[in-house]
Amino acid sequence: MTATDLATTSTSAPVEPSPALPFAPRALRSPLVPSGFTRCGLLSWRRQSGALLIAHPFDERSISDAVVVDGLVALVEAGVLAGQAQFESAATGIIRTAADTPADAWPAFYDNSLRELSTGACAFAPVHRRARSLIAGRSVLEVGSCFGFFALACALDGLEVSACDISPGAVSLLSLAARRVGLPVVATVGNATALPYADDSADTVTLIHLLEHLDPAGARTALGEALRVARKRVVVGVPFEDKPSPHFGHLVRLTEDDLYDWARSVPHAGAEILVDHGGWLILTPEP
Repeated sequence: MTATDLATTSTSAPVEPSPALPFAPRALRSPLVPSGFTRCGLLSWRRQSGALLIAHPFDERSISDAVVVDGLVALVEAGVLAGQAQFESAATGIIRTAADTPADAWPAFYDNSLRELSTGACAFAPVHRRARSLIAGRSVLEVGSCFGFFALACALDGLEVSACDISPGAVSLLSLAARRVGLPVVATVGNATALPYADDSADTVTLIHLLEHLDPAGARTALGEALRVARKRVVVGVPFEDKPSPHFGHLVRLTEDDLYDWARSVPHAGAEILVDHGGWLILTPEP
């Protein structure tokens, strides 16, 4: 899933509507469907004074990225939730209320999500598995790291890991998660179209489920930046969707043809294209 500025998630304050989202969804934990709420998949909901209330059953044992996404996608498909801002606000609220305090909820969210990815118990696990198989060398930079599950998994593999994301809140959450488990992940706020890294500073640069968030010009610029920073390989992974998912912040629908177009649009020393739970473009930087 994506993340905007989640900087407030390390506090114990409830999720409050922002000026840009005057009726932000509010989340509450309830093992049963509360009176007046409508059940929708894993979640239930009601509207009150113009605000959307979402009830969820998740606690420290069950909260994870997969269950949050699955639950919220059902609300999107039912027409209850719309747009990236509402989706992300609802996700943050659910995670924060899965334990007595956000300080307890976030570690549980990370631990459970990483376990599901490592055991293959969630739908995104094959994407992680393929991406990890394509890494060349000992150092990796994940661009667009969001919560940083992939960066943490690479660090657990013994790799030297850096990560960057445009969201300061996401970078803060990843840094806290890495420190908690003693993993040396160096996370930085950065834009994929202007990476804050020196030339040839990482063996592999990954852009996993990132380019669908950019317009065509931005995607080409991001590829050029990744090739500038990578010594050995750039790994790009994208979803193939029937239409872009606005609740995930996707701007464009991508196909295998787009991978070929990208390979033709940037200078490189070699390109390989794979189809496996979406599409993959593997580029070798020029010497």
